[in-house]
Amino acid sequence: MAPSGSVIDWLLASDPAIRWQVLRDLLDAPEATWQAERAKVETEGWGAELLSHQDADGQWAGGAFMPADYTEEKWRELGQAWTATCFSLQQLYDFGLDPTSERARRTVDLIGRNSRWDHDGQPYWDGEVEECINGRTVIAGAYFGVDVSPIVARLLGERQADGGWNCERCNGSHRSSFHSTINVLEGLLAYEQAVGATAETRVARSAGEEYLLERGLFRRLSTGAPADERYLKFLHPNRWRYDFLRGLEYFRAASLATGAVPDPRLCEAIDHLRARQSQDGAWPLDWQLKGPVWFEMEAVGEPSRWVTLRALRVLRWWDEHAGR
Repeated sequence: MAPSGSVIDWLLASDPAIRWQVLRDLLDAPEATWQAERAKVETEGWGAELLSHQDADGQWAGGAFMPADYTEEKWRELGQAWTATCFSLQQLYDFGLDPTSERARRTVDLIGRNSRWDHDGQPYWDGEVEECINGRTVIAGAYFGVDVSPIVARLLGERQADGGWNCERCNGSHRSSFHSTINVLEGLLAYEQAVGATAETRVARSAGEEYLLERGLFRRLSTGAPADERYLKFLHPNRWRYDFLRGLEYFRAASLATGAVPDPRLCEAIDHLRARQSQDGAWPLDWQLKGPVWFEMEAVGEPSRWVTLRALRVLRWWDEHAGR
């Protein structure tokens, strides 16, 4: 798919966090060009604003998963807060903050020394107990150069019999969920890209991929109906939530990392993605998660640069590799 110049121009008239990815993933710009744009994430736009909210001890909002002053009453009234350390690190990863920069290295060190999980005071880089949280912690750790192999070992031992993962396992669940599975799959792939794959990680990723592929990325295995109508809606940032575009992005990343040919069972999701493109070449932001954030990036119901970037690179990958 050759994106129109007007859409590309619209994407480039944006934040450095988007511009550098457009240059790399859609325009095949020289590495020096997109790396120079990527470096601006630390000092300009959304990345700089997020970093400006960082606490002196390296955390955000004084907590690992929850802000230090966030009560149950606030949660019930306002929704889950997205301002604490784990979600802020996730956004810095999405923005593409250079993991080798002095600011990134200092942040990783301070979090390791000062941040503790709300669950039971576990050191941040040791992980927590929920698969969703630990999957995202592996992504951040692998990206920022932290040894997260103990968390990976834990996740490998928590796979469900049907191939995926579920954060409700500790409460007795024996079935996987789309949400938990995508978080863990992304984490395992990031770990493999950082330190190399093992036989165990390959087997686990293959089983988790099959869980999603058997369901066409969004359907119930039992009835064929959409497991959740929101899986077919565009959300950004996803946080812990699954949607079919996030599933497609994972398979794109895994294919490019391993050389695997795209699975034909992705066709229906690809067709749905194409069908949602507007006449001007963009895709909309359908909804957002409720809860406090440091700042808003885009408005629900409007064309979304984030969703459009993600959709265009998925379709480019599919069109270039699915027919091999």
